[in-house]
Amino acid sequence: MLRTLSFKSLWMLAFCLPFLSKAQSVGAQIAPAPAAASVLATQTSLRLIVPFTPGTGIDLIARTVGPKLGERLGRSVVVDNRVGASGNIGTEAVVRSPPNGSTLLVSVNTLVMNRSLFPKLAFDPVKDLVPVSLTSWGQLLLVTGKQAGFNTPGELIQAAKQAPGRINYASPGVGTPHHLSMELFKSANGVFLTHIPYRGTAPAVTDLLGGQVDVMFLPIHVALPHIRAGKLIALGIGSDRRHSLLPTVPTLAEAKAGDVNVAMWYGVFAPPGTPADLVQRLNREIKDILTGADVRAAFETQGMDPASSTPEEFQRVVESDALRWAKLIKTQNIRAD
Repeated sequence: MLRTLSFKSLWMLAFCLPFLSKAQSVGAQIAPAPAAASVLATQTSLRLIVPFTPGTGIDLIARTVGPKLGERLGRSVVVDNRVGASGNIGTEAVVRSPPNGSTLLVSVNTLVMNRSLFPKLAFDPVKDLVPVSLTSWGQLLLVTGKQAGFNTPGELIQAAKQAPGRINYASPGVGTPHHLSMELFKSANGVFLTHIPYRGTAPAVTDLLGGQVDVMFLPIHVALPHIRAGKLIALGIGSDRRHSLLPTVPTLAEAKAGDVNVAMWYGVFAPPGTPADLVQRLNREIKDILTGADVRAAFETQGMDPASSTPEEFQRVVESDALRWAKLIKTQNIRAD
């Protein structure tokens, strides 16, 4: 019995040994996988999604801050312009992204305007994103072509009251800050101007310069070259203070044209569910980047003022702005379709 058992044991050992050796070999190949996956995660590119075209203020922020943020995180950076649906396509791409810090949204206050303009969105632009940091504020100028014959906001208001609807204004499209800023101006002053929406800023400015439309709101960096060339007249700035690039241009409040503060905020958002410690890390790095003299210079030449915040402070800005524009959209019965 002992001899039979020993024989069987030896036979089983000889039979199983090749399989055990193969399993150990496979195990040796599989074991490093978790470490390799970890290395791969840290080497993943940081994707900054900009929901508008290249050359916009948002795009400038992404391409100025992005590379510096990538250096600090040890990652390459890709700026991805996902254009369409008033910024909703790019925004939704971030909402649907993994919350691992590999994808961020660089956006503007159009984000919260869209919440009321597109009530059937498959996501909530306010609740379904995690604010990381404010990056800057931008101002909009109320401008007119020389052919229109207005030199002050008061002259524009008086003419609009005398002939409701005769004066028209341009915008880069329904629901843009340019559009809603003029609707706020109309509401504050009790006037009616006819809206002429365009497909983008460039054709709208072309027709403004040519006299086909009378007035519009424009970002400082877009309007400034034409103002300096004497082709556009700056009637007022939609801010709570004058701007250093145009110190003689009054605020609309100073010009007795209503409390029309239409300053635009810009900032960075992360996908929903992004861990708080990762959000705080990103916030600290962005805040430090914004203190750089080169960043300030890049922003200011475009009429933007660098500004940072905590994630909580930025959240409050987003929420309060969403309520403000929702009220205007309802009052003015503005529709995106």
